[in-house]
Amino acid sequence: MKEISNSDRAEVLVHALPYIQQYRGRTVVIKYGGNAMLSRALKAAVIKDIVLMNCVGIRTVLVHGGGPEIETMLTALGKESRFVNGLRYTDEETMEVVQMVLCGKVNKDITALIENSGGRALGLCGIDGAMLKAKKLSPPGGDSEDLGFVGEITGVDTSVLENVLSSGSVPVVSSVAIGTAEDEGKVFNVNADTAAAKIAAALGAEKLILMTDVRGILKDVHDENSLVKAADRAALAELKKNGVISKGMIPKVDCCLFALDAGVKKAHIIDGRLIHSLLIELFTDEGIGTMIE
Repeated sequence: MKEISNSDRAEVLVHALPYIQQYRGRTVVIKYGGNAMLSRALKAAVIKDIVLMNCVGIRTVLVHGGGPEIETMLTALGKESRFVNGLRYTDEETMEVVQMVLCGKVNKDITALIENSGGRALGLCGIDGAMLKAKKLSPPGGDSEDLGFVGEITGVDTSVLENVLSSGSVPVVSSVAIGTAEDEGKVFNVNADTAAAKIAAALGAEKLILMTDVRGILKDVHDENSLVKAADRAALAELKKNGVISKGMIPKVDCCLFALDAGVKKAHIIDGRLIHSLLIELFTDEGIGTMIE
């Protein structure tokens, strides 16, 4: 590999300067999951990106899921997973595992990685300060099959997040919510993409970034070079109509549109499998994924 000269390093920093100035003091909410959480090299790169963002004054909120880790724990306990229309059925025992894995091990591991990389972070879950409020999610499509302790977020209290951000730390939030009204006293498993979008909206964030296991929206799912680099609502509607946006990409796009409708400036779907994808998306002209505005 060709060594980068000092002048090249300086040029990179100068190129990033306008973006750093633009986002300094602004809020960026990142949903972190998928392979970026499983690969040690990718995890290290994501953590370094977040520490750098925080160091240059970007108010960074990290929201995470942990499906593979939950699956591993359930398997170790001899409990078989069951899915209803793509959503994990969550009975009481499974909810205990979800809470233990997400709010415990995964959340604290990420928090420790940020701290060990020279950053400041505070691990939280949606229960803390009643940050994420939820009700029981009705079965999709009128399905009569119950989903158990799967929740739909009904409200976000940002007071704890604002306190953490004001201290200069990164809130690391696991996607578990507290029940309200007739569901008071219950704890719900909620979708991490949705949680990130709702938090971004409540904070009036500059950006929502969803890290995925694909390059972004692809015109041809079999061709990663067919990336749609930017799209507005009209373009997204056309892509949905033509079946380009389908399956798992639909809820991600819907989360982005929700955030934009709530006042978030821009939303991005980026490839978490690529090293330093966050920095490339934020601090370069070309970006790396699909920008939605």
